[in-house]
Amino acid sequence: MAQNVTSGVYTEQQATRGLALYKARCTTCHGDGLVGRSGPPLVGADFMATWSTQPVLELANKIRRTMPKSEPVDTPKLTAQETSDVVAYILQVAKYPSGRAELPTDEAALKSVTFPTQAAAPKAAATVTALSPVGNVGQVMRGILFPSANIVFAVQGVDPGAKRTVDTTSTGGFDWFTWGLGVYPGWDVVDYAAISLSESASLMLTPGRKCENGRPVPVSDPDWIKFTQELVDAGKAAYKASQTRNQEAVSESTNQLNDSCMNCHRVYRGRNHCVKP
Repeated sequence: MAQNVTSGVYTEQQATRGLALYKARCTTCHGDGLVGRSGPPLVGADFMATWSTQPVLELANKIRRTMPKSEPVDTPKLTAQETSDVVAYILQVAKYPSGRAELPTDEAALKSVTFPTQAAAPKAAATVTALSPVGNVGQVMRGILFPSANIVFAVQGVDPGAKRTVDTTSTGGFDWFTWGLGVYPGWDVVDYAAISLSESASLMLTPGRKCENGRPVPVSDPDWIKFTQELVDAGKAAYKASQTRNQEAVSESTNQLNDSCMNCHRVYRGRNHCVKP
């Protein structure tokens, strides 16, 4: 049965356990009182704007699968029970009422628990003048989109969560994925690459950018816009899959990424570059 967090979906005792866990595992990044530090706040308007459109399960999965980030990679993640306890504490701080039953731990039950819908905040008027492009579309693809896509594709054969020793001194050529693993935890590398794909796709629509042959990028062409949006969506799908910390889920998401690339290349790639034949 569907429930809303306003109806009392956790107990005071559970929130107390969650507070102890939060102090031990979460304050380094999210600060005392959930107000944020190096990590974002877990209470307030911005937090609710992020999670109000999703079931509590999504918040619980985010915590259980990807947190805490400040701890060593081989540190055990929170259990399902510990995760629900922390979520209960978050709900308590947000002043949602407690009830007689604890917030459940199984996914099906958490999926039926929702946040109250929040009104969308009005968009601020744009005040920043668009910057002029520097590189042509091929340079942007090879410098940003291609490396990021390859990191996501690499998950097909490499488990980012597997513990390994990374050799970054090899002289056999630069490997973006190996470099990333030497700087960040493996799954974080995939997160960043997927986000880069979505965020950078819009660079394909920058007015004034040129193709490699010097012709203007067809930024107003319906197909070009469509394929750009497909890349944005593919990056979002890869990021969502990466958040599961499941290699198979990310591998499956690469089908969408591959299709988004091939759809565009099939129409625009070739000797004429970003110009339809």
